[in-house]
Amino acid sequence: MAAPDPSLFLISFTFLLFIFPSTTSKSLTSPSPISSPSPKPSPIPTPSTHSSSPLDPKQLKALQSLNIPTGKNPCSHNSTIVCDFSTPFRHIVSLTLSNCSDDVALSLTALKSLSTLTNLQFINCPISPIHFPSQLSLNLKSFTCINSLKKLTGVWLSRFKNVNDLTVSRVSITASGPGIILDSIEHLLSVTISHANLSGVLPKHWHPNLSYVDLSGNKLKGKIPSSLTELENLVFLNLSSNSLNETIPTSFGDLSSLQNVSLASNSLSGSIPDSIAAIPGLVHLDLGSNQLNGTIPKFISDMKRLKYLNLEKNNFHGILPFNASFIKKLVVLKVGENSNLCYNHSTLSKKVKLGIAPCDKHGLPISPPPSKDISSDDDEDDSDYADDESPHQQRSHGPSKVVLGIAIALSSIVFLIIFLVLLAKCCK
Repeated sequence: MAAPDPSLFLISFTFLLFIFPSTTSKSLTSPSPISSPSPKPSPIPTPSTHSSSPLDPKQLKALQSLNIPTGKNPCSHNSTIVCDFSTPFRHIVSLTLSNCSDDVALSLTALKSLSTLTNLQFINCPISPIHFPSQLSLNLKSFTCINSLKKLTGVWLSRFKNVNDLTVSRVSITASGPGIILDSIEHLLSVTISHANLSGVLPKHWHPNLSYVDLSGNKLKGKIPSSLTELENLVFLNLSSNSLNETIPTSFGDLSSLQNVSLASNSLSGSIPDSIAAIPGLVHLDLGSNQLNGTIPKFISDMKRLKYLNLEKNNFHGILPFNASFIKKLVVLKVGENSNLCYNHSTLSKKVKLGIAPCDKHGLPISPPPSKDISSDDDEDDSDYADDESPHQQRSHGPSKVVLGIAIALSSIVFLIIFLVLLAKCCK
């Protein structure tokens, strides 16, 4: 028997490869599912697989009692409601009640059915608050109340012991101070209690992980405690529009993460602490409308990220230590209404409107000129720009040489005519 032809075997093998290309290829090149996951959809349930799951009937009824349009599926295409993907029923985890009508009222039954909420917001809903079920109070991670719920108490807010983000604004709060609220919340990261008619003093103890504090527009008094400067993660601090007094803590520069600070519209006195120079990322510094005094520190002009600086309406004195390049990089600079503060007119142009007078040779503000000379800023601008005019434009006093020459020439012609007429009469 003759041996098989090798070329015939090769042709047959090639033919088989063409018939089963995908099977052969996959068996040779397919990666291990451990080293590289398969591109096929995962069998683990995804949000889309539960998009048709109905909402818990009790929660659906609660939404209807709050006059919230539910439609066929309130969890879909509704920015005010966020649901989880549990089965057989979905549950609401985030709810926003905004621009509520007058007939909306919170009921204990509805709130009990909504105990799965972790985020609850009231915006422009001036309805009467009620006692929240304990399970709902403890489940909440974020609570927002803006111009809503009429009157609140510090004890009512202190029940949200597990919130990370607390925002209450433009609603009156009855409390002996912010401490009664903040001391009870263990994991607070961000707090806003603003324009809430809140009285008392600032807390002596602060949650170490706080990164955002806004207690503006209240009736807080007393000094800023040095314990506040121990918040290493604090990025935003707004204590403006209160009745805080005494000095800014000398350890204020320990707030090394601070980017935005406003202590404006208080009764703070003393000087700006030198330690502020140690805050590298400060962008916004507002100390306006206080009783701060002393000279303005030169280190402020070395703060590279600073964009907003307000030092107006204080008692600063001396020479403003800023040059033109520093002022140019600022978006906002306010230093006006510091009667004993002046600027070096050889360094800064008069065109820069600072609201303070230039300095004399002794570093004191030059007395303002008579009122008739400072009627408008436009007059000052015209005098500044006059230095750039040509010599011909600057000679605006007295007749010009051309006019004077023409007048002399005409006078000479008239005199010559009269002379010739008289001469003709004499010769007759």
